[in-house]
Amino acid sequence: MTITTAQQVLQLVQKRGMVRARDLTAQGFSPTHLQRLYEQGLLLRSGRGVYLPVEAELSEQGSLAEAALRVPAGVVCLLSALQFHGLTTQLPHQVWLALPLRAYTPRLDYPPLRVVHLSRQALTAGIEEHQLGGVAVRVYCPAKTVADCFKFRNKIGLDVALQALKDCSTKPRASIEEMWQYARICRVDLIMRPYLQSFTA
Repeated sequence: MTITTAQQVLQLVQKRGMVRARDLTAQGFSPTHLQRLYEQGLLLRSGRGVYLPVEAELSEQGSLAEAALRVPAGVVCLLSALQFHGLTTQLPHQVWLALPLRAYTPRLDYPPLRVVHLSRQALTAGIEEHQLGGVAVRVYCPAKTVADCFKFRNKIGLDVALQALKDCSTKPRASIEEMWQYARICRVDLIMRPYLQSFTA
C-alpha cells in the first residue's frame, strides 16, 4: 500500500520526536505538511516552527530538547542541569544554556533562555549527551555543573551552589576527585576548597 506524503511526514515526526520546519525541507518535504497535520490535530506545535507527535509530553525535558534543537551549539547548564540530574527541587522558569564566549545570544519565543558564556576548556569539559524525545541534548555532568554553580554564584546564589555540592556528594552523583577536577578547570578551586574539604575531613 502506497502511503501519502502527509503520512510520511507524520511518521518522520513520530520517529524523531521533534522536528523543525527546516528539518523537513532538508528531507525533501514541504513544511506546509506540518501545518496541515497540526491543523488536523495530528501534531502538536511547541514554539515557532517546532512540531511534536500528539502523544508527546510537553515537560521540562521537552523544553531542554527544544532548546537543543533550536540552539545546537548550547550546553544545558546551571539550574537546568541541576534539575536534569535531580540535584535540586527548584523548577527553573528558563532553560539555562552555556554558549561560546563571543557567540550571539539567541532570542526565542519559546522556550525562554538564560545564557552564560564560557571559553575553552570551561565550555567543552564535562559534556554528556542524552536522548530526549528523539533529540540529542548536551548537558554538563553533575561534577561540572557544581563547579559552574560556584563560578556563577553571583547569578544563582551561593546557597544554591552549596546545596548542589552537598546533594552531589551525598546522593552521590560524583566523587570528590571529579569535583576537584572541574573546580580547577572552572578556576573556582580556591573558592570550593573549604567546602570540599569539609566532606573529606
